[in-house]
Amino acid sequence: MKKLSERKKRWIERTIANNRSYKVWLYNRLFLFLLLVLGQIVGYVLLMYLFANNSQIGVAVQVVVGILELIFVVYIVNKYDTPAVKLVWILLILIFPLVGVPAYLMFGEGRSIKKTRKKILAAQQENERQAQAFLGEVKTPELYNQRDSITRYVAERGGYPVYYDGDVTYYKNGEEMFPEMLAELQRAKKYILVEYFIIAHGKMWNSILKILLEKAIEGVQVRVLYDDFGCMVTLPPNYDRYLEGLHENIRCVSFNQVVPLFALRMNNRDHRKILVVDGQVAFTGGINLADEYIGEVRRFGYWKDTGIKIVGPAVNSFIKMFFYLWNSCREDKERVEEYLLPEKEEENVGESKLRIQPYDDSPLDDFSIGESVYADIVSRANKYVYIFTPYLILDDYMRNVLCMAALRGVDVRIVTPAVPDKKTVYRLTRANYGILMQAGVKIYEYTPGFIHAKSMVCDDEVAVVGTINLDYRSLFLHFENAVYFTGVDAVMDVKRDVEETIAVSELCTKENTKRSWMGRVIDSFLRIFEILF
Repeated sequence: MKKLSERKKRWIERTIANNRSYKVWLYNRLFLFLLLVLGQIVGYVLLMYLFANNSQIGVAVQVVVGILELIFVVYIVNKYDTPAVKLVWILLILIFPLVGVPAYLMFGEGRSIKKTRKKILAAQQENERQAQAFLGEVKTPELYNQRDSITRYVAERGGYPVYYDGDVTYYKNGEEMFPEMLAELQRAKKYILVEYFIIAHGKMWNSILKILLEKAIEGVQVRVLYDDFGCMVTLPPNYDRYLEGLHENIRCVSFNQVVPLFALRMNNRDHRKILVVDGQVAFTGGINLADEYIGEVRRFGYWKDTGIKIVGPAVNSFIKMFFYLWNSCREDKERVEEYLLPEKEEENVGESKLRIQPYDDSPLDDFSIGESVYADIVSRANKYVYIFTPYLILDDYMRNVLCMAALRGVDVRIVTPAVPDKKTVYRLTRANYGILMQAGVKIYEYTPGFIHAKSMVCDDEVAVVGTINLDYRSLFLHFENAVYFTGVDAVMDVKRDVEETIAVSELCTKENTKRSWMGRVIDSFLRIFEILF
């Protein structure tokens, strides 16, 4: 590898210091986006007003809207979706058709627009073809114990195998994980893959970008993928082009680019967080590349998050996840087989309790792997289930699973934030407390600040850490990822972290979560639209 000269090092320092951060404010994309969307709403309302004041046109519009109501209601009834979601959209369309039909077209379908969907599925299929040619087909895991049934489900449905070798390191906050990320990046010799929902200028990203640029000059291939919606207020326009202009070995994709229109594709955000170095190590969890995640900025009190590092053959699954989205966005496709590492045949796996299974969840299919894994863990729990989630906006299925576990004597504890990042979502989260607490679920609010972690641990046996919140968007609309693991010390590390977090949290009771009659009315109204949050 090339050794950096002092001149190159000084150039890197100047480049990172500049880093176009000022253009985030110069080109405020959120303001422009909201302004243009507001213009669309005003235009729509004005059009409806003009139609309503012309009797002939008004009657014609009512007939057309009535036909659309019937078509959409029949479509929704026959659509594969959760009953609660169907009911919300049917009520909205029947009661407020002039609002409900356009709203469903904008937000209700949830799947990508046809062109995007086609590209992603084609990239996924080609990705899998190359991976199978190099690694062999994903094998259906043997059922060595009752819990192995979910690993079989994930392997068959998601195409991600369970691994019986490797290790997991758990980090209870970003301050712990960040130095480890930097250290692994410094060791890179071949390639680095970076995929995050949010990248923001500051100490964390600037430190990482400095290493990425150094490594690119040394000959390491760097690939960066970020969600444009998630970075709308943190990165300037065309930041992907800026990164690619820094060095020929850096390539970048801005996924699902923001357009100033109500559009279906705004539903399908890349909420994943993945960092892979040389196929040897991978990081994931709730931690984005922004300073609040490492304690450098305090926006909502202390920002509590969690992450993990995976070492071993399971890293291959992260590589597969990364490249099917990457290749769906680029004309110059990458060959995933060039990034994968060979896997040895694992023997005597039944004698080991170790299981590591990374997986992702896509809005392009008709099932939720993320919800299935969570529900399976809770349903099979014998002693306890502890959960971290920043948002608690549940469908009927997940609510019933949690309630049934508590009613049969399982110690179900959920930790949510005491300090909200979004007040409307916080109200909806609290609106879900009542029925859960009645069933015996213990809910704690993290009083030092905002908890952004997405973790679950059960019976000292199994844990999940990833990006998947317990809300409708995360479970059904976004691209997400997580890791299911058992038989490693990290399981107990997750448990200890939950216990320490509960010790500084407040137990929610009927008295301290009591709402006024007006608050209950507002929450009831908001719950009609909770699938939009």
